Amino acid sequence: MAKPKAAKEPAKKPKEEIKAEKPAVKGKKTSSEIVEALDRILEAELSGVVRYLHYSFMIFGPNRIPITKWFRDHAMEGITHAVTIGEKITALGGHPSVKVQPVPETNKHNVMEILKESLEFEREGLRLYHELLGKVDNDIALEEMVRGLILEETTHIEEVEKMTRALK
Repeated sequence: MAKPKAAKEPAKKPKEEIKAEKPAVKGKKTSSEIVEALDRILEAELSGVVRYLHYSFMIFGPNRIPITKWFRDHAMEGITHAVTIGEKITALGGHPSVKVQPVPETNKHNVMEILKESLEFEREGLRLYHELLGKVDNDIALEEMVRGLILEETTHIEEVEKMTRALK
């Protein structure tokens, strides 16, 4: 006895893709503006890696070991920040920059001068993160990421300010 042919099931329609990007709202920032801000931060973080490694090479004297370690730890943290930012850029459909902001050689290698120089760099980084925070709108994940990085940068600034503060 021949088996009856099964009725052909109608083809299932593919589920609509969920898009992470929200529709543009008048006055809201576009993802390209966010990617541009992230790129500026990426370039600054990569510059920081170069800067902190250079600083670590130029430390001399009896306190060299802990100070060199401190600068190298900050260089490694800069790499971590750069990876986080680069991954977010690609998640948003961008192409991460390969530029590094110029690191001027001041030829000031006294520890206090280096710390004051790094303080300027940290403050500029914090400014860039605050600029990005103003663009995130209602992207909670991006906002939380930026707030966490702002906390880290603020902690660095406070740390360096304490290191450069004269004892009373």
